[in-house]
Amino acid sequence: MDLRAVLVDDEQLARDELGYLLGRVGGVEVIGQAGNGVEALSTIDRLQPDLVFLDVQMPGLTGFEVARRMLDKQAVSHIIFVTAFDQHAIEAFEVNAVDYLLKPVDPGRLEVAVDRARRRISTDRPSDRGTGAAGSINDQLEKIVQLVTERQSRRERLAIKVGERFLLVQSEEIIYASLVDEGITVVTGQHAGTSNYRTLDELQARLDPSVFWRVHRSHLVNINKIKEIVPWFSRNYILRMKDAKATEIPVSRTQTRRLREYLKL
Repeated sequence: MDLRAVLVDDEQLARDELGYLLGRVGGVEVIGQAGNGVEALSTIDRLQPDLVFLDVQMPGLTGFEVARRMLDKQAVSHIIFVTAFDQHAIEAFEVNAVDYLLKPVDPGRLEVAVDRARRRISTDRPSDRGTGAAGSINDQLEKIVQLVTERQSRRERLAIKVGERFLLVQSEEIIYASLVDEGITVVTGQHAGTSNYRTLDELQARLDPSVFWRVHRSHLVNINKIKEIVPWFSRNYILRMKDAKATEIPVSRTQTRRLREYLKL
């Protein structure tokens, strides 16, 4: 029997992507969506889903405020947080979430999270619902350790090919990466080379999502390496980066709003 799920995220594209990934995992029926915390509470109360995939950073009520109100109401739905920020892991533990996924969501980790939810739902007992249960606490601590490990792996050095040699660069040295002629060009302050990753999605999955933004389908940028933001037509922007050429990178229409909100433009 499929798990009935509600997706909560203030970005429609994020909900669409998560719905697509859940379709590939299988065994989950998306029965509703919500774009903010208030709408989420109403949708969850009305549909009573088995599972809620819940973003953290949202206008109005945050994901944790939604979770705490669900706890107060003794809602039967279980929660999996899906967010770009890993500093909230302890709070996820406090509200007894099933799991905590970092964006961009890895399909394998999503499948693990769904399996965990299915096991918890099938064996759910009153003693398991509170943070006082030893087994639940151990499970949550294990997840937090896993999150820290994932975070550390994202800080590993990456290999780029420059000429006939491979160089190892720290991820924070990367200024931007672009899809060029079906290959990925990676630019740092000292070097420009090609990556062995086949797609920008694969490369992005190894980088810190709070620092590296996919501002365009062909471009991934380090937001700490933006030199200048240049207004463009139709209220869009071009990013001038901090490399030697001051490379200009377009921001797609779908990412313009996120950029405005982050930089208070």
